[in-house]
Amino acid sequence: MGKKDIYMPRLIESSIAESMKTNGCVVIEGAKWCGKSTTAELFAKSVVKLQKPATFKQYKLLADIGDANLLSGEKPILFDEWQKIPELWDYIRAEIDETQGRGSFILTGSAKPVEDKERHSGTGRIKKIVMRTMSLWESRESTGEVSLKSLFKGQKKVSGKQGFKLKEIARLLCRGGWPAAVTEETRLSLKRAIDYVESLISADITNVDEIKRNPTRARAILKAYARNVSTSAPMTVIQKDIEANHAVADPKTLDSYLNAFAKLFVIDDTEAWCPRLRSKTAIRTTSTRHFSDPSIAAAALNATPGDLMNDLNTFGLLFENFAIRDLKAYTENRGGQVFNYRDKDGLEADAIIHLNNGQWGAAEIKLGGETLISEGAKALLTLAKKIDADKMKAPSFLMVLTAVDEFAYTRPDGVVVVPIGCLKN
Repeated sequence: MGKKDIYMPRLIESSIAESMKTNGCVVIEGAKWCGKSTTAELFAKSVVKLQKPATFKQYKLLADIGDANLLSGEKPILFDEWQKIPELWDYIRAEIDETQGRGSFILTGSAKPVEDKERHSGTGRIKKIVMRTMSLWESRESTGEVSLKSLFKGQKKVSGKQGFKLKEIARLLCRGGWPAAVTEETRLSLKRAIDYVESLISADITNVDEIKRNPTRARAILKAYARNVSTSAPMTVIQKDIEANHAVADPKTLDSYLNAFAKLFVIDDTEAWCPRLRSKTAIRTTSTRHFSDPSIAAAALNATPGDLMNDLNTFGLLFENFAIRDLKAYTENRGGQVFNYRDKDGLEADAIIHLNNGQWGAAEIKLGGETLISEGAKALLTLAKKIDADKMKAPSFLMVLTAVDEFAYTRPDGVVVVPIGCLKN
């Protein structure tokens, strides 16, 4: 078996297996090319690929006339790119209500379907799961010597060693976590994100909801968003950041494009965390601008690994997006969510890793180096003191997540320093 034929197990597999035991249908959503179909096929006994014109035409007719053969086949049945026939949702929901079956259907989609107020929520019958591009642990490029699981279980002392220099981190960032790119040689792998962006602005941005959009304007908006990545820039700033010759006529136009990017799982903003504090400090509630994969931002900016090495400020912002991608994959696998924290006193934490059981940890994301690590640790310790421990749990850990540092270790103040190439779920 050649390298390109190797399937690398994904963290989402355990979530799919568990959800199929308790729900009639599992929906796997995420950016195109992130591996949804390949992973879903591991669980399916029948596969319907609606992206094939002949198959789409056949099943669209069955859906239009309500033919019982629409849902025929050995179960579980996978409907790939199901959003092309949104009516499938209600047919499947009705089938589950009637049969009370578990794990009968799998839906995959690289775009959210057109909104329909009459569409049933599917609560209790249909479970949605987001699939992300590959984390470094999934692509076998992290040693996994430090795990979020162990940190949440109370591990205080960490150790590990990553083999990446900063130049290699820049390459991994620009390559992204696209499964096909992970197994390709460097020259080809770096083209994946570029090809993704070209497909996005030339076709997907219109196909997502059949609203015709200008590719030149789409590129300008994507680039402006990338220039503000890992910041809490308001939409007015992003609009001003678009070149004058590509000016957006009004905020509604900008919203239309950004909503389309969100439906396509291109942008993936990180929401603000609102904890209980000892003081009455006001918390900022603006989301942090992020992409589902950092390589999209790099491609939108036409940034190569060499460009990032020559512009460490931009590198740092894109690296935060890189780290957030991995943290989200690891945290969601543990049953949780990643937030950001900013208050009006100027205190920030790039990532709050919050589990459903109330446990939480905080991380500052830095390229590395003693000065930046110390700054990050100081901010985390200040945040921990602000939390009202009588009303919510104390942090399970405080972590500075780095790019360039070689070793994982625990500082005397208790803050753990972890290179991204040592982390796993």
